Amino acid sequence: MAVLRILQYPDPRLKKKAKWVDQVDDQIRQVVNDMFDTHYNAQNCAALAATQLDFSDPFRITVIDFSDNKNEPLCLINPEIIYREGQQVVPEGCMSVGGDVEERIFEYVKRAMNIRVKAIDIEGKPFEMDASGFMAQCIQHEIDHLDGYLYLDRLSDLKRERLQKKLHKFIKK
Repeated sequence: MAVLRILQYPDPRLKKKAKWVDQVDDQIRQVVNDMFDTHYNAQNCAALAATQLDFSDPFRITVIDFSDNKNEPLCLINPEIIYREGQQVVPEGCMSVGGDVEERIFEYVKRAMNIRVKAIDIEGKPFEMDASGFMAQCIQHEIDHLDGYLYLDRLSDLKRERLQKKLHKFIKK
């Protein structure tokens, strides 16, 4: 079991774009296992992207499991959204923004209600899946991370500025 450190805002590595996976091999499977270990070790974590973790050169991988028993793992390698429909404005938090549950900061973010994503699974097989509601929100949030964005980047300038001031207070603690 390898529990990795979750990077915290304003770490500049959170803005780094993930590199595409060329081939799913033992190294990639180990990265995925370490990501799930970290995910399941964190409190109230719905999903993680490789760019949130202390990897020197993170791959384009995200792991998701928000089931109550943590027994519905989903790994998306090289995920891409190929279809979006509808809209939802939903509260979002992030393991990299505020860290601990008590300090995590939630803000309303506009996301697509329904998406179709294409990705590769842990066996290296391409697949597509449809997602809606919270699953669609999680996937969009994690793909943002893989592209070098935080949910803070989706807020108005005024909201982002207020949040950054609030976050700097946490950082000083």
